[in-house]
Amino acid sequence: MESQVDELEAARESVGMPQLDFSTFPNQIFWLVVALVAIYLLLSRVALPRIGAVLAERRGAITNDIARAEMLKQQAEEAEAAYQKALTDARAEASRIIDKTKVDMQEQLDIALQKADAEIAARAAESERRLAEIRDSAAAAVEEVARDTAREVVSALGAKADGRSINAAVTAQLKGGAA
Repeated sequence: MESQVDELEAARESVGMPQLDFSTFPNQIFWLVVALVAIYLLLSRVALPRIGAVLAERRGAITNDIARAEMLKQQAEEAEAAYQKALTDARAEASRIIDKTKVDMQEQLDIALQKADAEIAARAAESERRLAEIRDSAAAAVEEVARDTAREVVSALGAKADGRSINAAVTAQLKGGAA
């Protein structure tokens, strides 16, 4: 008998892996079903509700983030529109200030030109007056020099002439020479 038991043990050992032993399949299938039902219950009662809650929370956060992004986008568009309006207003105001400054500068330039023209006219009149005085004094000096020269020439020639005749001759010569 001992030899039969040894042979049986040897046969058992030669079968290979116990999972592949057909005699234990019903027992293995039972425990497989029990394990799958336990895993299913554990997942459906504990893990899946938690995962569902996390997914719902993420979905809500994403929805809130999208809504907030839309709101911020709208605010940014409104801010950009306000900026563009302010920029347009500033450019219009700058243009108005430039135009006003140009007008003011032109008025000041016109006033300065009028003053300069008046000053130039006054200086020109003064210069003309001085030139007239110089011409008159030069003419008087020429006449005086001509009289003195005529007296000296007449005296040098040995002739006698009175002052009246010399003055009349010089005056007639200057009037005739000028004409």
